[in-house]
Amino acid sequence: MKIPTKPQRKFVSENLVIDSWLKLESYFEDLKNRKIENVEQLKIWLKDRSELEAVLEEDMAWRYIKMNIDTTNSSLTESFSFFINEIEPKIAPYTNEFNLKLTNSPFVNQLNGSGYDIFLRGIKKQIEIFREENIPLNTKLSEESQKYGAITASMTIQYEGKEQTLQQASNYLKNTNRAIREEVFYLINNRRIQDENKLNTLFSSLVKLRNQVAKNAGFKNYRDYMFASLGRFDYTPQDCFDFHNAIEKEVVPVTNGFDTDKKHKLGLDSLKPWDTSVDSSGKEALKPYKGADELIEKTISAFNKLNPYFGECLSIMNEMKHLDLESKKGKAPGGFNYPLHEIGVPFIYMNSVDSQRDLVTMVHEGGHAVHSFLTRELEITGFKDTPSEVAELASMSMELLSMDFWNEFYKNPEELKRAKIEQLEKALETLPWVASIDKFQHWIYENPEFTTEELYAQWNEIMKSFGSNQVDWKGCEKMQSVLWQKQLHLFEVPFYYIEYGMAQLGAFAVWRNYKQNPQKAIEQYINALKLGYTKSIKEIYKTAGIEFNFSQEYIKELVDFVKIELDKIANNRS
Repeated sequence: MKIPTKPQRKFVSENLVIDSWLKLESYFEDLKNRKIENVEQLKIWLKDRSELEAVLEEDMAWRYIKMNIDTTNSSLTESFSFFINEIEPKIAPYTNEFNLKLTNSPFVNQLNGSGYDIFLRGIKKQIEIFREENIPLNTKLSEESQKYGAITASMTIQYEGKEQTLQQASNYLKNTNRAIREEVFYLINNRRIQDENKLNTLFSSLVKLRNQVAKNAGFKNYRDYMFASLGRFDYTPQDCFDFHNAIEKEVVPVTNGFDTDKKHKLGLDSLKPWDTSVDSSGKEALKPYKGADELIEKTISAFNKLNPYFGECLSIMNEMKHLDLESKKGKAPGGFNYPLHEIGVPFIYMNSVDSQRDLVTMVHEGGHAVHSFLTRELEITGFKDTPSEVAELASMSMELLSMDFWNEFYKNPEELKRAKIEQLEKALETLPWVASIDKFQHWIYENPEFTTEELYAQWNEIMKSFGSNQVDWKGCEKMQSVLWQKQLHLFEVPFYYIEYGMAQLGAFAVWRNYKQNPQKAIEQYINALKLGYTKSIKEIYKTAGIEFNFSQEYIKELVDFVKIELDKIANNRS
């Protein structure tokens, strides 16, 4: 196993320490003023720009990672804020000038090779939406959105004589003792409600700022601005609405059926929200591992069996200490794989509490990590910035592809069966939740002057369409009304969420191919991920041997396939 090292820099000093704008300005001025007299010089200019971007992105990434690991350390927060307030605003105008310099170059049409057409398409869109007056607004948005992590990281409860994060406490919701589940459910949700108004105020301010950014850029609303900003060339808002409708018709009845079955098996007259996480058969929660070391060891072993390259990627990250997995006080919630484009070895961050959900999170982020490794050698940084529809295909497919090797975690065949059933049911249940969050966002940014009462009313209306018709929220209506506040994406990365639904469908299709021909499916998966963002989303999906399609007909086809596989697992049929 060879540990990667950063490539030797050709443009940026190896000794650069980013503690002031003055240390960076000369690089930006060089790129701005450099004469380009032929296509070869243009390529060198692009590579130098790409190197500078990779250095800056990686520096900012480490500040973000460290701040999230310990939100109580003010110096780490200040370090991140310094980059957001002192560096990024000064980069923005240069970025626009570089984009113009590139697209206006007489040699731009001579850039040949895979990826430049896709790259330039995105650059032209960024030029279209750039406005100088949005620079301070985007700085403010970056800073404000980070407050969500600090607020939620401080949420803890006292239970069994000790302080516990909400992630740790959520394990009790799988306890077979219904009284314990109910007690902890109320503790968790009452703690969330303590910060309800604080989060409402934060969210309203974010929406107001975002709406202003959209107006400044000449867009009717922030939704349309974000479709341009995210480079959504392959689908429209109407496609999203079609997705919502298809999920409501084809998936919600299936997931409601899971809850009907659970209520029956648990012998309950009424399925309450604290009953939704416990095992249907009333067995203790699955415990696939104990501690972060065992989690990474068993994941590497499973990945090795699926494909040795996948295991090697995680082994390298482990060796380089690019993993921080366990939940602890002061650590921001959530999980992510953060690409580090200069070294090419990403960082996995999560809040594990020894649960089955954490196993899934680990293989999910592991899929992202493999994707990062597979794009390491692409020519410029822009080719590695894959759209989320592709990035999430990498991770959600890995959840399903790795299932054949979860016996690394479960030696007991019955526990392994339970884990697989839970995974497939949760994967289907992901789709209505994704549709609800996405539909909510469309409404929010089409109606940015909403009152809190209107916001809650809209959320509750959406829940009638996508929530379970079997779960009885009577007496907990307030808690249901604030469920949306749990979704980090609404606060930190608006409109980045429907990608999970699209990618989940894609992952089902990848897994279906794998069930038919494992070797070919893995080859197609790898070949698709290697493309980075050098092809359109539709072409990347086609390379993976699947469709980028969220019509009702296609969704029904994939859901029917998953139902058949669930039946096979439940009845011990291969």
